[in-house]
Amino acid sequence: MRKISPRIKGILCILFAAFGFSMMSVFIRLAGDIPTMEKAFFRNFVALILVSILLFINRVPLKPEKGSWPFLTGRAVFGTIALLLNFYAIDHLVLADANMLNKLSPFFAIIFSIFLLRERPTAVQIAGVLTALLGSVLIIKPGFEGATFFPSLAGFLSGAGAGLAYTFVRKLGQRGENSLRIVFYFSLFSTVMTLPFFLLSPVRLTGHQFLMLLLTGCSACIGQFGITRAYLLAPAKEISVYDYSQILFAAGLGHIFFRQIPDVWSVVGYVLICGAGIGMFLYHRRMDRRRIQ
Repeated sequence: MRKISPRIKGILCILFAAFGFSMMSVFIRLAGDIPTMEKAFFRNFVALILVSILLFINRVPLKPEKGSWPFLTGRAVFGTIALLLNFYAIDHLVLADANMLNKLSPFFAIIFSIFLLRERPTAVQIAGVLTALLGSVLIIKPGFEGATFFPSLAGFLSGAGAGLAYTFVRKLGQRGENSLRIVFYFSLFSTVMTLPFFLLSPVRLTGHQFLMLLLTGCSACIGQFGITRAYLLAPAKEISVYDYSQILFAAGLGHIFFRQIPDVWSVVGYVLICGAGIGMFLYHRRMDRRRIQ
C-alpha cells in the first residue's frame, strides 16, 4: 500500500479545517446579536476544554519542547489578535468584506515564511496563491464604499496576524512540537484575554443562543486542530492555497442554511480556486517524481 505523503495529509487537514471554520461562521450567524467578546470567549473556552481532555487522554505533558516558548507565544499572541480583529471586522463591516480581508492570511503566511522559515516559493506557487485570491475576490465581490477606515484596517490586519500565527505553527512543527500543546496554549491565552470582557458585560442568553455558541466553539476547535496539524505537516507555500476552499464550503452551507444562491461571478471564482488547487497539486506531484528519478 502506497504511503500518503505529509503534503497530502496537510492538504486533507486544511480542507477539514476549512469545513470546521465554515460551520463556525454558520453558528455565529445563527447565534444572533451577541457582543463580539462573548462570541470570542465561547469560541476559545470550548476549544480549551476539548484540547485539555485530549491532552489528558493522550498523556501529553504541558511542558513544551526546549526552545519552543518564543514561538508558542508568537502563535498565541498573533492568533488571538487576528481572531479579535476578525470578529471586530465582521461586526462593523459588510460580512463579505470582512471575510475577504481575513482570507489574505494564506498569502501573508507565504510572505512571513520567507523571512522566518527561509522558505522561498516558486513562481508557480505564487501564481497559484494569486489565482486563488482572485477567485476569492470574484466570489466575495468586496465593495469598500462607505466602509470606515478602522474596521477595514482591522480586517486587513486580521489576515496578516493569522498568516504570521500560522507561520509560527510551521516553525513549531520543524522543532517537533506537539500539535495538541500548540492549540492548548493558544486557546488558554485567548480565553484569559477575553474572560475579563465577558465577565464585565455578561449578556443573558437564550437556550438557542447558548447552543449555537457551544457549536461555534466546537466547530472552531475542529478548524483549529485541522489547520494546526496541516501547517505542522507541510510548508505554507505548498498547502495554504487550499485554505480558500473555506469559501466553497461557506457557499454550500450558506445555501443549505440561508438559501443563498451564488451568482455567475461566484461560479467563476469557484473555478479559479479549484483550478489553482488542482494545478498546485499536479505541480508538486511532478516535482516529487523528478526528485525520485
